[in-house]
Amino acid sequence: MDAFYASVEQRDDAALRGKPVAVGYPGERGVVSTASYEARRFGVHSAMPSLTARNKCPELIFVLPRFDAYHEVSLQIREIFMEYTDLVEPLSLDEAFLDVTVNRRQNPSASLIAREIQRRIREETRLTASVGVSFNKFLAKIASDYRKPDGFFLITPDEAEAFVEGLKVERFFGVGKVTARKMHENRIHTGYDLKQRTEAQLVHLFGKAGHHLYLNARGIDERPVEPNRVTKSVSAETTFMTDRDNRTLLTVELYHLAKEVFERMKEEDFYGKTVTIKVKYADFRTITRSRTFPQKLVQLQQCWPAVREMMKLIDLSVRPVRLLGFGVSNAGEDGAGKQMQLELKL
Repeated sequence: MDAFYASVEQRDDAALRGKPVAVGYPGERGVVSTASYEARRFGVHSAMPSLTARNKCPELIFVLPRFDAYHEVSLQIREIFMEYTDLVEPLSLDEAFLDVTVNRRQNPSASLIAREIQRRIREETRLTASVGVSFNKFLAKIASDYRKPDGFFLITPDEAEAFVEGLKVERFFGVGKVTARKMHENRIHTGYDLKQRTEAQLVHLFGKAGHHLYLNARGIDERPVEPNRVTKSVSAETTFMTDRDNRTLLTVELYHLAKEVFERMKEEDFYGKTVTIKVKYADFRTITRSRTFPQKLVQLQQCWPAVREMMKLIDLSVRPVRLLGFGVSNAGEDGAGKQMQLELKL
């Protein structure tokens, strides 16, 4: 869905239509959850501090989130999906993968099904969805983001190789700011650059994510659409080119990793109570430090002071650090709001 939370608010309140809207909490510690396209023209985006957003757009209107309303619309859209296939894998309230290889309409064209679903969402919810169609999840996800809002983009098997080679690494699913920065440091800027590296080189640079990057650079993604997929944790890590023992620099790096994790948590509608720091020393000895909070964490500011104190307790006196990681787990039983962008699989 396009700017889902903000679009729901503009749909339900005529006074907000055509105006820059941010769903989130204003104030010193507030963060933008979703920004309308009118606000995005000023550079306002999700996960941005509210004060920064206000400085970029003084006319910005803040609306407190109504997760019950977003959840209700999400269920309405999910019901449309289920009329076509049981293979629906929600990623968040406004985003899902559909496998329509075999579908209830017995329609052999994924593109026609995608167009029909897109039209029905517009007619039945008065909201717009952007659709990506391709033969695997990696390409469908990228395609869905390619022509927003109200977009449609198809990547065929014949087009995939050239398309991926020309893609900036920032568009690869799972590549956040920290990973992108490390890629640039290693002269990797596009899918073509990524394709020139061996699998072993990518694993050395990016850990287990290197396996997926190697395949994705070749347009390969064999993951099936999993209707019952459950996120148990969200984490990010980075392996340094040279070992580090400067606590200040490591703390800054940890902050960027934590920001990336909280951005992904929002995308996946996953909110946990336990944060974990992972440190791998130069001699490959690995330690973890965890802390569990009484309530689910929805913003980094809730836990960052404690995380910073945890980092102060990491021993750097004997050996430098090779790898640093940050993760959030322990979702418990509560649910928070999700979002649902539409990707379809051929």
